[in-house]
Amino acid sequence: MKQKVSLGSRLFDFFNITFMIVLIIVMAYPMVYVFSASISNNALVASGAVLLWPKKITLIAYEQLIYNPDLWVSYWNTIRYTALHTVLTLIATSAMAYPLAKRWLPGRRVILLMAAFTLLFSGGMIPTFLIVQRLGLLDTIWAIVLPSLISTWYLFIMRTFFEGLPEELEDAAAIDGCGSMQILVRIVLPLSLPVMVTIGLFTAVNQWNSFFSALIYLNDREMYPLQIMLRNILIAGTNVQGEGDLTHLETLKYAMIIIATLPILCVYPFIQKYFVQGTMIGGIKG
Repeated sequence: MKQKVSLGSRLFDFFNITFMIVLIIVMAYPMVYVFSASISNNALVASGAVLLWPKKITLIAYEQLIYNPDLWVSYWNTIRYTALHTVLTLIATSAMAYPLAKRWLPGRRVILLMAAFTLLFSGGMIPTFLIVQRLGLLDTIWAIVLPSLISTWYLFIMRTFFEGLPEELEDAAAIDGCGSMQILVRIVLPLSLPVMVTIGLFTAVNQWNSFFSALIYLNDREMYPLQIMLRNILIAGTNVQGEGDLTHLETLKYAMIIIATLPILCVYPFIQKYFVQGTMIGGIKG
């Protein structure tokens, strides 16, 4: 027998579906507009004639960017900064979160309070810059990676996840002769794939979109990441060749946004299932 649906339930479904459709449109429109503007005539984009669909389609902006060697240098820099930062963040965060998940750890509470303190207070930009300068890290990849290697938020999420894992598994591994490092590598980390992928995604996205650290610590143009090149086009108002030719400036802006955003958009769908699971478990258990 078919269950009768109440009027209130129908109204809720209607408004819920309507709201979700509006939300999808609001989120999708900027992406569609940016792509349409990137392949439209520059004059029409500058005059505001392009609102949704492209007009007088041209790929001149992409041609200028693709044949510009600075793009590929900055692309390679961004890839290696992101890859190294993500890998080292996962290693350092897991190495710190695992012992902090053990209630028997001496000084555990003090260490957690010191870590939580950094959520409210930090040394500031100038002291951090002076430390990086004194260590001789300016114009190196380590100036981008090391200052933001461990995030306290990610540390607490991973620690909470580790606390929710069954202790019996670690006890069984210890009985079989595994040390603490072997237990972490062979037992804990494989079971923590959701939270590892989630934190890895957050770290990769933040590093991929980061430009301020490079703006402060890098003076060598050969070390500039992709976001610095994007910033120069969007804010400085100069073209990628630095010659002041503004013929295709508007379409160059949007084409550069597409090129800079596309890799992250392509990666996310493949790890979405781990992303949702890792966020929920890491935030609830403990």
